[in-house]
Amino acid sequence: MSREQQLADGLRALGIALPATVQAQLLAYAAFLEKWNRTYSLTALRDPALAVSHHLLDSLAILPYVDAASLLDVGSGGGQPGIPLAIARPELAVTLVDSNSKKTAFLQQAAIELGLKNVQVVTARVETFAPAAPFAAITSRAFAELADFVALTRHLLAPGGAWLAMKGVRPDAEMNKLPADVAVAAVHRLDVPGVDGERHLVVIRER
Repeated sequence: MSREQQLADGLRALGIALPATVQAQLLAYAAFLEKWNRTYSLTALRDPALAVSHHLLDSLAILPYVDAASLLDVGSGGGQPGIPLAIARPELAVTLVDSNSKKTAFLQQAAIELGLKNVQVVTARVETFAPAAPFAAITSRAFAELADFVALTRHLLAPGGAWLAMKGVRPDAEMNKLPADVAVAAVHRLDVPGVDGERHLVVIRER
Protein backbone atom coordinates (compact mmCIF):
# COMPACT_ATOMS: atom_id res chain seq x y z
CA MET A 1 0.00 0.00 0.00
CA SER A 2 1.30 3.47 -0.86
CA ARG A 3 1.94 6.02 1.87
CA GLU A 4 -0.77 8.22 0.32
CA GLN A 5 -3.32 5.42 0.64
CA GLN A 6 -2.15 4.49 4.14
CA LEU A 7 -2.55 8.09 5.30
CA ALA A 8 -5.95 8.56 3.64
CA ASP A 9 -7.27 5.29 5.11
CA GLY A 10 -5.84 6.10 8.55
CA LEU A 11 -7.40 9.55 8.63
CA ARG A 12 -10.76 8.06 7.63
CA ALA A 13 -10.49 5.54 10.47
CA LEU A 14 -9.73 8.37 12.91
CA GLY A 15 -12.70 10.38 11.61
CA ILE A 16 -10.45 13.26 10.53
CA ALA A 17 -11.07 15.02 7.20
CA LEU A 18 -8.07 16.83 5.69
CA PRO A 19 -7.68 18.25 2.16
CA ALA A 20 -5.36 16.46 -0.30
CA THR A 21 -2.92 19.40 -0.16
CA VAL A 22 -2.60 18.99 3.62
CA GLN A 23 -2.12 15.23 3.30
CA ALA A 24 0.67 15.85 0.79
CA GLN A 25 2.32 18.26 3.23
CA LEU A 26 2.13 15.65 6.00
CA LEU A 27 3.86 13.09 3.78
CA ALA A 28 6.52 15.67 2.85
CA TYR A 29 7.21 16.14 6.57
CA ALA A 30 7.53 12.36 7.09
CA ALA A 31 10.01 12.17 4.18
CA PHE A 32 12.00 15.13 5.51
CA LEU A 33 12.16 13.57 8.98
CA GLU A 34 13.35 10.29 7.47
CA LYS A 35 16.12 12.04 5.55
CA TRP A 36 17.44 13.94 8.60
CA ASN A 37 17.02 10.96 10.90
CA ARG A 38 19.73 9.05 9.03
CA THR A 39 22.28 11.62 10.22
CA TYR A 40 20.88 13.10 13.41
CA SER A 41 18.96 10.27 15.15
CA LEU A 42 15.89 12.41 15.80
CA THR A 43 13.67 9.44 16.53
CA ALA A 44 14.23 5.83 17.55
CA LEU A 45 11.90 4.68 14.78
CA ARG A 46 14.02 3.46 11.87
CA ASP A 47 11.52 1.54 9.76
CA PRO A 48 10.20 3.81 6.95
CA ALA A 49 7.12 1.60 6.66
CA LEU A 50 5.98 2.83 10.10
CA ALA A 51 6.36 6.56 9.40
CA VAL A 52 2.71 7.18 8.51
CA SER A 53 1.26 5.24 11.43
CA HIS A 54 3.74 6.15 14.17
CA HIS A 55 4.64 9.73 13.24
CA LEU A 56 1.61 11.12 11.43
CA LEU A 57 -1.47 9.21 12.56
CA ASP A 58 -0.27 8.85 16.16
CA SER A 59 0.17 12.64 16.36
CA LEU A 60 -3.08 13.45 14.56
CA ALA A 61 -5.13 11.12 16.79
CA ILE A 62 -5.26 13.93 19.39
CA LEU A 63 -6.42 16.57 16.86
CA PRO A 64 -10.13 16.30 17.84
CA TYR A 65 -9.16 17.21 21.43
CA VAL A 66 -7.04 20.25 20.57
CA ASP A 67 -9.51 23.04 21.22
CA ALA A 68 -7.12 25.95 21.60
CA ALA A 69 -5.62 28.90 19.73
CA SER A 70 -2.06 28.22 20.91
CA LEU A 71 -0.23 24.99 21.64
CA LEU A 72 3.16 24.22 23.20
CA ASP A 73 4.79 20.89 22.28
CA VAL A 74 7.28 20.03 25.04
CA GLY A 75 10.34 17.91 24.27
CA SER A 76 9.29 18.00 20.64
CA GLY A 77 12.24 15.97 19.36
CA GLY A 78 11.45 15.13 15.75
CA GLY A 79 8.34 17.31 15.86
CA GLN A 80 5.60 15.01 17.13
CA PRO A 81 2.87 15.79 17.72
CA GLY A 82 3.48 19.52 17.06
CA ILE A 83 4.33 19.57 13.37
CA PRO A 84 1.53 17.26 12.15
CA LEU A 85 -0.95 19.30 14.26
CA ALA A 86 0.42 22.56 12.82
CA ILE A 87 0.07 21.21 9.27
CA ALA A 88 -3.48 19.96 9.90
CA ARG A 89 -4.59 23.19 11.59
CA PRO A 90 -2.89 26.25 10.04
CA GLU A 91 -4.75 28.65 12.36
CA LEU A 92 -3.21 26.99 15.45
CA ALA A 93 -0.11 28.78 16.75
CA VAL A 94 2.32 25.97 17.60
CA THR A 95 5.54 26.40 19.59
CA LEU A 96 8.03 23.52 19.64
CA VAL A 97 10.50 23.48 22.53
CA ASP A 98 13.44 21.12 22.96
CA SER A 99 16.74 21.45 24.81
CA ASN A 100 18.66 19.57 22.09
CA SER A 101 20.00 22.05 19.52
CA LYS A 102 20.40 19.37 16.82
CA LYS A 103 16.71 18.57 17.14
CA THR A 104 15.64 22.23 17.10
CA ALA A 105 17.83 22.83 14.02
CA PHE A 106 15.83 20.11 12.29
CA LEU A 107 12.52 21.54 13.53
CA GLN A 108 13.45 25.02 12.29
CA GLN A 109 14.45 23.65 8.90
CA ALA A 110 11.27 21.57 8.66
CA ALA A 111 9.12 24.62 9.40
CA ILE A 112 10.93 26.55 6.63
CA GLU A 113 10.83 23.72 4.08
CA LEU A 114 7.14 23.05 4.72
CA GLY A 115 6.20 26.74 4.79
CA LEU A 116 4.71 26.52 8.30
CA LYS A 117 4.11 30.16 9.24
CA ASN A 118 2.28 29.05 12.42
CA VAL A 119 5.30 27.25 13.94
CA GLN A 120 7.87 28.74 16.29
CA VAL A 121 10.92 26.73 17.45
CA VAL A 122 12.69 27.35 20.76
CA THR A 123 15.90 25.77 22.05
CA ALA A 124 15.50 25.73 25.84
CA ARG A 125 14.89 23.61 28.88
CA VAL A 126 11.16 23.87 29.42
CA GLU A 127 11.49 24.87 33.10
CA THR A 128 13.50 28.00 32.11
CA PHE A 129 11.45 28.88 29.02
CA ALA A 130 9.83 32.31 29.45
CA PRO A 131 7.57 33.12 26.48
CA ALA A 132 5.83 36.46 25.93
CA ALA A 133 2.44 34.84 26.59
CA PRO A 134 1.28 31.55 28.14
CA PHE A 135 -0.29 28.75 26.08
CA ALA A 136 -3.91 27.58 25.91
CA ALA A 137 -2.75 23.96 25.59
CA ILE A 138 0.48 22.13 26.40
CA THR A 139 1.18 18.70 24.95
CA SER A 140 3.94 16.12 25.05
CA ARG A 141 4.54 12.61 23.82
CA ALA A 142 6.50 10.38 26.21
CA PHE A 143 8.19 13.39 27.83
CA ALA A 144 7.89 12.72 31.57
CA GLU A 145 5.61 11.35 34.26
CA LEU A 146 2.41 13.36 34.56
CA ALA A 147 3.32 15.04 37.87
CA ASP A 148 6.69 16.13 36.46
CA PHE A 149 5.09 17.29 33.20
CA VAL A 150 2.69 19.50 35.16
CA ALA A 151 5.37 20.80 37.55
CA LEU A 152 7.84 21.70 34.79
CA THR A 153 5.29 23.49 32.59
CA ARG A 154 2.79 25.01 35.01
CA HIS A 155 4.22 28.52 34.49
CA LEU A 156 3.52 28.17 30.76
CA LEU A 157 -0.21 27.32 30.91
CA ALA A 158 -2.75 30.08 30.39
CA PRO A 159 -5.69 30.38 32.84
CA GLY A 160 -8.37 27.90 31.80
CA GLY A 161 -5.88 25.99 29.65
CA ALA A 162 -5.25 22.24 29.52
CA TRP A 163 -2.37 19.80 29.51
CA LEU A 164 -2.72 17.13 26.80
CA ALA A 165 -0.41 14.27 27.79
CA MET A 166 0.08 11.50 25.22
CA LYS A 167 0.65 8.13 26.88
CA GLY A 168 0.77 4.45 26.01
CA VAL A 169 -1.09 2.28 28.52
CA ARG A 170 -3.57 4.13 30.72
CA PRO A 171 -1.32 5.74 33.39
CA ASP A 172 -3.48 5.27 36.48
CA ALA A 173 -0.50 5.20 38.87
CA GLU A 174 0.81 8.48 37.42
CA MET A 175 -2.64 10.09 37.61
CA ASN A 176 -2.83 9.19 41.31
CA LYS A 177 0.41 11.12 41.94
CA LEU A 178 -0.81 14.40 40.48
CA PRO A 179 -0.83 17.39 42.87
CA ALA A 180 -4.11 18.21 44.59
CA ASP A 181 -4.61 21.50 42.74
CA VAL A 182 -4.93 19.86 39.32
CA ALA A 183 -7.46 17.31 38.12
CA VAL A 184 -7.77 14.80 35.29
CA ALA A 185 -10.57 16.20 33.14
CA ALA A 186 -10.70 13.23 30.74
CA VAL A 187 -8.83 10.15 29.57
CA HIS A 188 -9.37 9.31 25.92
CA ARG A 189 -8.38 5.93 24.53
CA LEU A 190 -6.92 6.43 21.07
CA ASP A 191 -7.16 3.69 18.46
CA VAL A 192 -4.38 4.57 16.03
CA PRO A 193 -4.41 2.60 12.75
CA GLY A 194 -1.19 0.61 12.32
CA VAL A 195 0.01 1.18 15.89
CA ASP A 196 0.12 -1.87 18.14
CA GLY A 197 -0.37 -1.38 21.85
CA GLU A 198 -2.50 1.05 23.77
CA ARG A 199 -2.56 4.80 23.30
CA HIS A 200 -4.23 7.28 25.64
CA LEU A 201 -4.60 11.04 25.88
CA VAL A 202 -4.81 12.39 29.43
CA VAL A 203 -6.40 15.85 29.69
CA ILE A 204 -5.44 17.71 32.89
CA ARG A 205 -6.69 21.08 34.12
CA GLU A 206 -6.08 23.25 37.16
CA ARG A 207 -8.84 23.04 39.74
